[in-house]
Parts: sequence; structure tokens; C-alpha cells
Amino acid sequence: MNLQNDLILRAARGERTERTPVWVMRQAGRVLKEYRDVRAKAGSFKNLLFNPELSCEVTIQPVDIYGVDAAILFSDILVIPEAMGLEYKMDEGKGPSFEQTIRSKADLAKITTEAVEEKLEYVFQTIRLIKKDLNGRVPLIGFAGAPWTIFCYMTEGKGSKTFSVPRAMIMRDPELAHALLSAITDATIVYLKKQIEEGCDMIQLFDSWAGVLNKESYNTFALPYMKRICDEIQSVPKTVFALGAYYSLADLAQLSCNTVGLDWHMDPIWARSVVGNSKTLQGNLDPAVLYGDFETIRTKTKEMLSKFGATKHIANLGHGVYPDIAPDKLKCFIDTIKEYQHAQ
Repeated sequence: MNLQNDLILRAARGERTERTPVWVMRQAGRVLKEYRDVRAKAGSFKNLLFNPELSCEVTIQPVDIYGVDAAILFSDILVIPEAMGLEYKMDEGKGPSFEQTIRSKADLAKITTEAVEEKLEYVFQTIRLIKKDLNGRVPLIGFAGAPWTIFCYMTEGKGSKTFSVPRAMIMRDPELAHALLSAITDATIVYLKKQIEEGCDMIQLFDSWAGVLNKESYNTFALPYMKRICDEIQSVPKTVFALGAYYSLADLAQLSCNTVGLDWHMDPIWARSVVGNSKTLQGNLDPAVLYGDFETIRTKTKEMLSKFGATKHIANLGHGVYPDIAPDKLKCFIDTIKEYQHAQ
């Protein structure tokens, strides 16, 4: 199916575009009343997740409401550990939690990478519905959590400021850590390949907890597994986003990916000097700017666009949009990008 709007795909491939394309991390989510209404109808986050029709509806909402240049699959990075046999709960206001964790070889023996596709069929049903309902309007972004981030949840059992359990494991039992990371990577490759087979036009790897590691640890326990995924998937554009891993930006840029996502701590001009001109950059307005007034949002957004320049840039926030941001402030950000004309 030919896409009516392929700006993001062209920008990811490094081609010239008429304007800078834009989408927003967590655009299908709590910032929208329409999303909250659908979630209330579902009864819980996980009920929504397991319902392909409702997941399709909330995926497409930002395309209809904001006019973003891509939809991103409504799902969760923790579907991978669940498919491997580690179920989790999502408690309102507390985030995810696992009753069981992986902290020993015996624990590792209890999980499996078999039948990942079958266990995640509800996700693939969602993708098929989205592609049908989008009808070629914009591309669909698929995604997965990067192996290190999934490893953090599977060992710690919940969110954490320090993730001391996974960090302890890589020091005390690196062999066990690598075995678990390798299993997560295997499952993720199967998952992403199937997302693409079902119609996802590009994919993003989210390494949300990259920043808890130093460079040596990140390049030992995170980067090699990101590399395996990027090397295995060659059919669509790929974006890697490692929150807080500024120290490994040059190494991330060496991966077989098209786009490197930047968090809001990174200056675009500095990032371009580190990454070079071969990759597209994505980002990276500080999400907190959207708490400002409309004029501030417009000014800061234009400053960001000017720093990135007219080519090889996909506009986004430097992290997911915060749930208490006013929807019209987010729309102001998106509209400013769509209206912006780079100096010739």
C-alpha cells in the first residue's frame, strides 16, 4: 500500500523532505481525554493492551487529533518478559511489578523463548487492525524495549531509581546476566520481525534505563544486544533511543540503524558533531517546555528546529510526553513544527 504521507520514512533514510516530520513518544496515552475514556471502558491498562480493537483505536487517536506524521503501536515493552513466562501487574500510580524475578540460573531455567509469536498474537492482531484503519494515511511505528531495559525489570521486579539488582548481577554473575540478555534479545528479534511482517513501517528500540550504567558497563551489557537486533532487522528503518547514554552516543551511531534518538539533555549541534552526517537524528525538546505558555513553546520549538537543520531530522520530544501536559500545548508543539520553514 502506498503511503499518503511518508515524510518520516524519507527523513529516516536521509532523503530531503518538504518539512521536518514529527511524532511524539507516548502520543497514544494519558495526555488525551479520548485515551482515558477508552481505558476506562477497558477497565484497566492490561485489559486495554489485550484488546486489539481498543488498542487500535488509541493508536490512531493522535493521528486524527494532532495530525502527527506517524502512528506508534499502542503496546508495552513488558509484553516480552510476559511472553517469556514472567507475568507482570500494572498498578495505577505505581507502575509495573513482577511477582517472580530472574536472579539465579534456576530462575533463568523457568523462562522460555519458545512460542513468542503465539503468545503475542494479540499484538499482531492490533497491528493488522491499525494498518487497515489507517488506510495508508501515515506510517506505523513498531517498537520494543531494548534488552538492557527489559533485563532491568526482569531482575529488579519493578521500576527503580538505581536498579541496583541488575547492576549487582552484572558485577557478581556476568555469565548469568549475558545468558538472560541473550534470551531477551532472541525473543525481541522474533517479536520485531513479526511486527514488520504484519505491517509496521519502521521500528524503535527504547533503552529507557540506559542511564543507570556507565560507559564501560553499557558497552558490555547493552550495546552488543542492541547491535544484534539492528543487524538482524534490515527490512525497515530503525531508530535507537538510549535515555541518558550520552557517553555512548558515538557507539550507538555505529549501529546498523537509520536514526539515533536524543534525550533532552543533549545539544543537537554537539550530537551532530559526535554522530556525524550519516544518520538521522530524532528529538529532542525538553518535555517540560510544554508546561510553558504558547509563545514559549513556539520559541523553544523553533530554536530546536534551527539547531537540527533542514535534513536528517525527525522532530520529537526528548522523552515521552508527561501525562499532565495540556493537549493544546502538545498540539502547539506539533503545529509549530508542521508550519516551520527552514532558512534556504
